[in-house]
Amino acid sequence: QVIDIGCGWAELLLRVLAANTSAAGIGIDKDSAALAHGRSNASARGLDTRVRLICGDAIESFLEVANLVICVGSSQVWGGYASALEAIRDHISPGSQVLLGEGIWSRTPTADVLAALDARADEMPSLGELVDSVGPLGFRPLSVSEATQSEWDEFESGYSRGYERWLIAHDASDPDHADVLKLADEHRKAYLGGYRGTLGFAYLHLVAV
Repeated sequence: QVIDIGCGWAELLLRVLAANTSAAGIGIDKDSAALAHGRSNASARGLDTRVRLICGDAIESFLEVANLVICVGSSQVWGGYASALEAIRDHISPGSQVLLGEGIWSRTPTADVLAALDARADEMPSLGELVDSVGPLGFRPLSVSEATQSEWDEFESGYSRGYERWLIAHDASDPDHADVLKLADEHRKAYLGGYRGTLGFAYLHLVAV
């Protein structure tokens, strides 16, 4: 049984189920439109009989049946990764596994980076600090990895592409053109001239002990 917290349209969950035909999954999110998209994808892939996508926040009632909990970019549900792991551990059995995806500082952020992200230096851990925190919370790390720079570039390019496609389709006569152009340029400059290489994302494969 796989539980995906903050699953969005459940792409990761669906890929897990496709890779393991004995698995069933529950995805939980508050975005009803994303969940509807996920249900459509599940049906198209023949996975709809093995997955339930639930709109809401009643998470803890589902954790107790989980063999694998996916919490990628969703620890804010509990206010941060430490509180998230503590809450998850309270509701799963020893041997159950967790895939945690969490923002980190790949290197110490400068004042300019913090300003560009509107962030604090203590808002995220380093990779080492994140891994060191899991033991006292009842987990052992089975594997640790960090998103590569190429993966970050692809992610940021995808984010910016929405702006660029809009700008291509709407000329300067559109009343929103100036605002969208400003957003596109500011985001690109903040990434390429600021937090690229500093803001990172870690993946921890954990087992409850």
